[in-house]
Amino acid sequence: MASTLSFPIIDMGLLRGEERPAAMNLLHDACENWGFFQVLDHGISTELMDKVEKMTKEHYKRVREQRFLEFASKTLEGGGRAAENLDWESTFFVRHLPEANIAEIPDLDDDYRRVMKQFAAELERLAERLLDLLCENLGLEKGYLTRAFRGSKGVPTFGTKVSSYPPCPRPDLVKGLRAHTDAGGIILLFQDDRVGGLQLLKDGEWVDVPPTRHSIVVNLGDQLEVITNGRYKSVLHRVVAQTDGNRMSIASFYNPGSDAVIFPAPALAEAAGGAYPRFVFEDYMKLYVRHKFEDKEPRFEAFKSMESQSSNLIATA
Repeated sequence: MASTLSFPIIDMGLLRGEERPAAMNLLHDACENWGFFQVLDHGISTELMDKVEKMTKEHYKRVREQRFLEFASKTLEGGGRAAENLDWESTFFVRHLPEANIAEIPDLDDDYRRVMKQFAAELERLAERLLDLLCENLGLEKGYLTRAFRGSKGVPTFGTKVSSYPPCPRPDLVKGLRAHTDAGGIILLFQDDRVGGLQLLKDGEWVDVPPTRHSIVVNLGDQLEVITNGRYKSVLHRVVAQTDGNRMSIASFYNPGSDAVIFPAPALAEAAGGAYPRFVFEDYMKLYVRHKFEDKEPRFEAFKSMESQSSNLIATA
């Protein structure tokens, strides 16, 4: 059973007035002690969010539902072992930066492509605004985190995973999405406001992320843990399969460029003794894809070990 701990919700409208210090403190506490929070009054119009939701659900129903049901029936027929390492989700991926691929994705109609591009642009702006707020709370120069994410092309990697979690007849047998931390930077999630299932691990308990209409759920990835030298940490989270309802999940990942060199911000490393390694983001991703559903600490240790073996093994500039 999930804990009833109060999940942090931040009204970004308060950042414009007298309550800004309290809102910034709440944001800092959420980053430091949760790794997850929800934002309201985030600047993305409710009309656009409603269009995205309607078109995403229609697209699943029209294009993906039958395919998923065929896959799912075979999975359940295979029993526990077949379901153990699978997730009860139907997904497709859209890349926005450094080069967009939405025009190449089959089965999307033109209106849906247009709305998703508009939504992605809004999310990109929100991600950069949030990163600057994190800089302010950490005592880093404005823009430090967005600059840290830029590789040789001067842009981050930015993409979206569009998921549906249909009703599952055997949630005891298969997970919606197995527990993991996210590899990248800052993740912005537009989730269904009727069907829950997303949980994070806090103090040894699974805590529900409440479905809240027109909110954006934000969580921190492994790269922010490294850059903040562990001040802000990525957190294990999962999706629990539900017997009723089809949960929509649109998760956008604002990540470093593939050749960006990631390391603790000097101002934060000096205070804590430089506990985290330096590596190239693409190298981290190669390790992550093989060990996504395992603890993150061995991934960090692997790069620390490489550093100690040869200071020239990983680029340091």
